Amino acid sequence: MLRRSWPQTVMLSLVGLVWLAGVLFPFYWLLMLSLKTQNQAFATPPLFVFRPSLEHYVDLALNTDFPRFFGNSVIVAVGTVALSLGLGVPAAYGFSRWKSRASGMLLAWILILRMVPGLTYIIPFFLIYKRLDLLDTHLGLVLIYTIFNLALVIWCMQAFFDEVPRTLEESSYVDGATRFQAFLKIILPLAAPGLAATAVLCFLFSWNEFLFALIVTRFQARTAPVGITNFMAYEGVEWGRVAAGSVIILIPVLVFAVIVRRYLVRGLLAGAVKG
Repeated sequence: MLRRSWPQTVMLSLVGLVWLAGVLFPFYWLLMLSLKTQNQAFATPPLFVFRPSLEHYVDLALNTDFPRFFGNSVIVAVGTVALSLGLGVPAAYGFSRWKSRASGMLLAWILILRMVPGLTYIIPFFLIYKRLDLLDTHLGLVLIYTIFNLALVIWCMQAFFDEVPRTLEESSYVDGATRFQAFLKIILPLAAPGLAATAVLCFLFSWNEFLFALIVTRFQARTAPVGITNFMAYEGVEWGRVAAGSVIILIPVLVFAVIVRRYLVRGLLAGAVKG
């Protein structure tokens, strides 16, 4: 194993700290802006030491429709994750266990669906949703996000199912278990790290998605990322509300990642080291 000298260690540590500071500084600035009053936010030079204020958060909660938009985001994101995993995980298991030329071609087509820019589907989705009366509905957004997440779920989970030895399933069949029981009680627990990592990725996509939420919603199903644009008008931008809303949007992502962090790290690193 290559051993670094202390000057190299110090230099690498400094580079890492500088990189970390550069990555975290925008989040720090966003948080500080959300805690400043209107006068403090536009002070020159910028204030780094000030008395924090929650006026923008209170304003969002009491004087805007942002709580409704935030609730819509929660409903859509949770529904998308549940439906994407419910459909994609069994499909990934099927592709993993029954390999053929046809299944390989089908996997390639599924991947192409995910690679095509979402802007390509805007007009067809809008026209179809108008006919089906799905505009400005939670179900409409969940269906769109599920369509795009299925490719991610199938490709990610197939790789994890491939790592699970088939002998475990065959042993359970000898003991009288059905294929469904083997999948539910043996395969899924062993693939839990991949399931957690895939769930986080699906949640992030549906939580942060802006384009489809902007086009196919009006008010009833409008999500939080789109709702923030209400604070950007021709007369000016309400930076305090924008910053406070952005911080609130970040919180569920951080909480979700912390809850599944143990499985998330194992899932993202799975397959990186073999042997």
